[in-house]
Amino acid sequence: MSHFHIKCGKCGKELENTYCAFCEHCANSLLTTEYLVPFRDDCGKGIWKFNWLPVHSPTVEQPCTVVYQSQWLARHLGLEHLYIAFNGFWPERGAFLQSCTFKEFEAAVVLQNARENGIRGLVVASAGNTARAFAHLSIVADFPVIIVVPRMCLMEMWYLEDSSAVPTLAVGDGDYSDAIDVARRISVIANFPFEGGVKNVAKRDGLGTTMLEAVSRIGRLPDHYFQAVGSGTGGIGVWEMSERLLREGRFGGTLPKLHLAQNLPFAAMLRAWERHSRELAQEDLRPELIGQISTRVLSTRYPAYSVQGGVFDALSAAGGKMYGVTNREVFESIELFSNLEGVDIVAASAVAVGALVQAVKAKTVRKDDVILLNITGGGEIVLGREKKTYNVEPTFVSKKVADTEIEEILCEILKKNF
Repeated sequence: MSHFHIKCGKCGKELENTYCAFCEHCANSLLTTEYLVPFRDDCGKGIWKFNWLPVHSPTVEQPCTVVYQSQWLARHLGLEHLYIAFNGFWPERGAFLQSCTFKEFEAAVVLQNARENGIRGLVVASAGNTARAFAHLSIVADFPVIIVVPRMCLMEMWYLEDSSAVPTLAVGDGDYSDAIDVARRISVIANFPFEGGVKNVAKRDGLGTTMLEAVSRIGRLPDHYFQAVGSGTGGIGVWEMSERLLREGRFGGTLPKLHLAQNLPFAAMLRAWERHSRELAQEDLRPELIGQISTRVLSTRYPAYSVQGGVFDALSAAGGKMYGVTNREVFESIELFSNLEGVDIVAASAVAVGALVQAVKAKTVRKDDVILLNITGGGEIVLGREKKTYNVEPTFVSKKVADTEIEEILCEILKKNF
């Protein structure tokens, strides 16, 4: 008997044997995982020690988040209980995510869940971090994936494996959202499911393991949770896990307040939340704004904000707040964290640090609050000293690529890689 089932977050209908779908009755509502057993953190190693994951028999080792109590950043900000969830490569702290991103959790859980559901391959769209994580886990788990990325992100991308082993297409004339559109078309033609983004319960629950590790380490739910968001999927996953832990009752009686941050000026969710509106303004999603931010991985024009169970609902339920962090604040936060904590972090993580700095200055958080800061990626410089990495060498396509050309490209890919 399974330890979970999938249900619609709006109408409550339970679904069986489903992968990556909306409720057939509530097209704009996310499905959620309902776990039928009490939370445990002693069921295996790495993230598999947690039983609140939609898998049954994981076969590939996967390290988890490292949560530690900050000394130096906490002292600098005047905080007494600042905990850092570090997701990256930092052996001195016991952090061994070789892709240097918490996207590794989603990749591990998604691939295992797909395999258990009889899926034979996936198509994945990414602006960089998700691609690297899926490329790495695809090789480790021997599970086929086809990755689609925007050309504008290639300068910041690298793989742990020779990219010739990981079929990757780059959309030369579009952004992350165009890459998603192309990936969906490839999915239909290749007859491989689209990984699904926020719709995929395995993805959200994998990212939510950060909160599971935090309560295991701290012994309670934090008062505040800080994270940078692009699509918002990670923030939603953490909120959903917090809701489950709250219902169980062993880790406190209050939801952590969500503090989610975007890189200005591309901040449509921030602007909508300031209006307290569920609807995003297209003016705030203009593609030209993407070229003005330092964190391309946060640049999707299809964020999971308005959907039932998305960012708007998460912020509403958790008494949340959104922040806009400038490029200057991003670079200052990279330097601040590196100097105080002793490890490099990626720009997206610095957006979260910048939000925390703003919250302290505004006295939105108190010095004795328990705060969890999610460093979603870091340790790339440390990893580079120990391991060889590879530039991504994709096949270039246009966002207007014809289906016949996609078929020809896929024939070559399938002949070469699968």
